[in-house]
Amino acid sequence: MPRILVVDDDPMVRDVLTRVLKVQGYAVEQVGGVDEALDLCYRDGEVDLVISDIHMPGRDGVALLAELRMRYPDTAVLMLTGDDDVGLAVECLKKGAMDYLAKPVQIQEVRARVEKAIEEQQQRIELRQLRDGYQAELEGRVLQLSQRNKEMFLAQVQMAVRMLEAKDVYTRGHSARVAEYAVLTGRQLGLGRAVLDDLRLGGDLHDIGKIGTRDAVLNKPGRLTDEEFTEMKRHVTDGEEMLGVLRADHPEVLHIVRWHHERIDGSGFPDGLIGAQIPLSARIVGVVDAFDAMTSTRAYRVEQSLEYAFGELERGKGRQFDADVVDAFVLAFPNRSAATLRH
Repeated sequence: MPRILVVDDDPMVRDVLTRVLKVQGYAVEQVGGVDEALDLCYRDGEVDLVISDIHMPGRDGVALLAELRMRYPDTAVLMLTGDDDVGLAVECLKKGAMDYLAKPVQIQEVRARVEKAIEEQQQRIELRQLRDGYQAELEGRVLQLSQRNKEMFLAQVQMAVRMLEAKDVYTRGHSARVAEYAVLTGRQLGLGRAVLDDLRLGGDLHDIGKIGTRDAVLNKPGRLTDEEFTEMKRHVTDGEEMLGVLRADHPEVLHIVRWHHERIDGSGFPDGLIGAQIPLSARIVGVVDAFDAMTSTRAYRVEQSLEYAFGELERGKGRQFDADVVDAFVLAFPNRSAATLRH
């Protein structure tokens, strides 16, 4: 049953409208002013229709209309007006009133306009609900499409990493091992599932920017020149730019890609971050990346022993590497052979 609220400072007008509308089967309440009307809506919930006089002591019907439009947009409003206030009633229509009734009210006109107002308001509500439902469904489809696009993008990027490493016998499998080492170290540090997932992805993609680095630089058997080293260092910022689409959902992955060559003492690149300025995820990948580089044969040197690599990590504590991360990494691989570590 639709609920109607009659607002008028004249009790006779309120009583007439209330009797007429109750006969029509509506639940009707009446109050004598704006504040009472708003208090009733706040206390008992919004009504379907408010019939309000324009001129009342204190705040008038125009003020009530504004409050109702702001607080209860689903409530329809009919304005009561005298013969001299038709222009003001029309202004109320522009401000959101559904219709107006002229005083003295005519019973048949009241019935017809109230019925029309409630019917139109119900149609508006149903239309808005349909629109909101459609919008929600559309947004859900867009999110699904966006997720599929991101998954396709990640698959393409990971394939690019494999192709990059396949070109160089020295780095084959490097990213997969870094990802695995990073996750094991993260678990040792007690990190949660979401961070571990980002560690795995970031470890897998940490060198993606090297796609743009010349093979002559990547595979140079001797020491890099200053110019070549500058080119090589760009792989961290190039990689971050390539993976920009992941920034909203996986910011840690971009932190890893950009900052895994930073050093605790501030001597790393690209930003010279110091200590805790370097995100933990990047500090973890920095340690395990260096370890895998040392225990792999590269164009510029043969692989080092497991004992030598762990010794270098120990010596680099507090300068190049985070001491807690080094300790966690060592604990993650207590008594394993190099062959086991390399799968």
